[in-house]
Amino acid sequence: MIFHYAGKYDGDESKLPYKEHRPNAVPFKEPENMNRLSLIANVGRVLTMIILLIPFMSAEREYILTNTIWLAVGGICSVLSLLPHEILHALCYRKDVYMYNNLKQGLMFVVGTEDMSKSRFIFMCLCPNIILGVIPYVVFFIFPNLIGLGLFGILCIAM
Repeated sequence: MIFHYAGKYDGDESKLPYKEHRPNAVPFKEPENMNRLSLIANVGRVLTMIILLIPFMSAEREYILTNTIWLAVGGICSVLSLLPHEILHALCYRKDVYMYNNLKQGLMFVVGTEDMSKSRFIFMCLCPNIILGVIPYVVFFIFPNLIGLGLFGILCIAM
C-alpha cells in the first residue's frame, strides 16, 4: 500500500482519483445520490445500534448504572477512532490509496482505484467494524467490568 494524504475534501467528486474499470468488471452498486446514501446509512446505523444495545443494556445493568465515567470514555474513544478506522480500510489496498477529510462535517474517507475481488472488497469494508467494533463488543461480554469497551464497540460498529 502506498498511502497518500490528499487533504480536505471540498465535495467535488470529479477531483477524486478515478480509473476506468476493466471490461466485464462488476461495479459496486451505489445509490443514485448522496442524500439517498445518507438516508440508507443512517437508518441502518440506528437499527444496528438498537439491536446491539438490547443485549448490552439487559446483560450488564448493574455495571451501566455504576460506571458512567467509563461509558463517557467509550463514547469519546469511538469518536477518536475515526482515523484508525480509515487506516484499517487503507491497509486493505495493495496499491495507491488516498485519504481525504472534512472534519467540520465529521467526514474522513479513503479512495483507491485498484481492482479488487468481491471477497477482498467485503473484507475491506468490514475490517474496521470487526477490529474496532465486534472484537471490543465481544470482549465486553467476557469482561463486563469493561463497560466503556462495550459502548466503544457498539459505536464503532455503527460507524
